[in-house]
Amino acid sequence: MTGSADEPTSGRRPVNEPATTVRGMERPTKFEHSRFIGDKRTQLVYDLDEWTDEAVINDIVDAGVGLTFGPDSLAEARNRGYTLATPGKTRRQRKPRQ
Repeated sequence: MTGSADEPTSGRRPVNEPATTVRGMERPTKFEHSRFIGDKRTQLVYDLDEWTDEAVINDIVDAGVGLTFGPDSLAEARNRGYTLATPGKTRRQRKPRQ
């Protein structure tokens, strides 16, 4: 045998090596299976694969005003009146309806 147990063989990566997929940010536990999360206060939707400001997402989760869409798509968020959030975009926050 010429290689150690940690070296890849036949082009495969070792089991303990992380995948090379890059994501915008770690998803919150409650929304771990969703790509898009909406803020009920502002009607803005955040793409968790592209968004990098964790403070905004943490604020949504902590305030309990997050919303997911089914199917989990930007088109469905737009159907419900949400607009894609971009850095620097702000809206007046309203009290969410129950």
